[in-house]
Amino acid sequence: MFSPSGLAHPGTDPSRPIAAFSNSFAGLPDRFFARQAPTKVASPRVIRFNQALASELGLDVEAIREWGAAEIFSGNLAPPGAEPIATAYAGHQFGQFVPRLGDGRAILMGEVVDIQGRRRDIQWKGAGPTPFSRSGDGRAALGPVLREYLVSEAMHALGIPTTRALAAVTTGEIVYREQRLPGAVLTRVAASHIRVGTFQFFAAQGDADALKQLADHVIARHYPEARGAERPHLALLEGVVERQAALIAKWMQVGFIHGVMNTDNMAVSGETIDFGPCAFMDAYDPATVFSSIDHRGRYAYANQPRIAQWNLARLAETLLPLIDDDSNRAVELATETITRFSARFDEHWLSGMRAKIGLSSASEGDAELVQALLEAMRIHAADFTLTFRRLGAAAANPAKDGEVRGLFRDGRAYDDWAARWRRRLDEESGDGATRAAAMARINPAVIPRNFLVEAALNAAIAEQDFAPFDEMMDVLAKPWEDPPALSPYSEPPPESSEAYRTFCGT
Repeated sequence: MFSPSGLAHPGTDPSRPIAAFSNSFAGLPDRFFARQAPTKVASPRVIRFNQALASELGLDVEAIREWGAAEIFSGNLAPPGAEPIATAYAGHQFGQFVPRLGDGRAILMGEVVDIQGRRRDIQWKGAGPTPFSRSGDGRAALGPVLREYLVSEAMHALGIPTTRALAAVTTGEIVYREQRLPGAVLTRVAASHIRVGTFQFFAAQGDADALKQLADHVIARHYPEARGAERPHLALLEGVVERQAALIAKWMQVGFIHGVMNTDNMAVSGETIDFGPCAFMDAYDPATVFSSIDHRGRYAYANQPRIAQWNLARLAETLLPLIDDDSNRAVELATETITRFSARFDEHWLSGMRAKIGLSSASEGDAELVQALLEAMRIHAADFTLTFRRLGAAAANPAKDGEVRGLFRDGRAYDDWAARWRRRLDEESGDGATRAAAMARINPAVIPRNFLVEAALNAAIAEQDFAPFDEMMDVLAKPWEDPPALSPYSEPPPESSEAYRTFCGT
């Protein structure tokens, strides 16, 4: 993190750029975006700066100091080479199509090629109004900025494809939601910010040329292997389907609930994007919903694979004219591809769940064994994260069974399942210690516990105390390490947190 003394003072004459920006999306036709500079803020202050990510991106940290980190990451200063734009997209929001959405409070600073040769977007979020703001103020409050920073970096540490957080800055200004709140800007990084809704924007207008340009741009950027296919745009769809199947399976395996899986919140790169009303499940219940606006449970935990497939069908609809000149054949090919999502998700999910219970080989009854455990967890309100974490110790030493059964309202439900599980483990090769070590590498010891997230955010907002936030960031950076005994990260949450609700923050 930068300290105030490390920031440039007014009047500094910077001598070098912070990055070699190369902005491919800004090279597309003007109807893909609006050129828009951020709106300056009164008194920016850096809360957190992700120096490891900056190094990964190839940014010149000393140049950032020269220019002034707070000035850059608040949007007060666009660094040399940046081409600030707000991108256009549409989207289905809770199933209702909105033909024009776009970046209403986000502005793309530009693109860099990182030290591994990957093109990455750098974007300000909360940087002021754009032509897509629809009468909104284009700003972000401190709480949602810190939530996205924390959860996106936690997801990265868990090995889940995600947008990343580069910096969080307070603005010294107030934003108005249900109450007066301190304003902030998040600088986030993504493989790209192109969404299913980006394709829908041009399809809704019947703009076939723009659709082809967009699809070819996505192929070049994310799916270069599709260029040599017989039908490149069908191969593009197949690639997006595969990445989303793997992504949603990874979400499910750590109990993550996105909360607002609208088509404008599904990135075609296969990354998790837009951490609004997201949260992690405590006691296992497939019907869990945290979002305050998801009244009917459309985006509940168990619905996420079905919604992902629905969103992908909307993408397929936009690509039909590019897949085949014969519309009937295009529909047939796209339908086959979308239908395969379920099988691909099931394969990714079961592979991961096998590993979570210590299985390294496949057997016909494995899916039923996993489902039997989940059903017992549901009935007896067992904590999702801790059940799987403690199973690792039990796999190595049956004397540790008591630590798992104690998570169930009636421990006999675990005992019945554990007897079946041990019979299945007997079919596996390897010793218990090796198995336990493998399980510890896939079953996290810590997740962003909802009640601890709220405590950290409340301390930051109400008291300007960022120590709880910083401590939580440090713990979540090492999710596979057991926290100290009696740590709040090592136990299930208090029962008072069961009615937890999250909010979009827009």
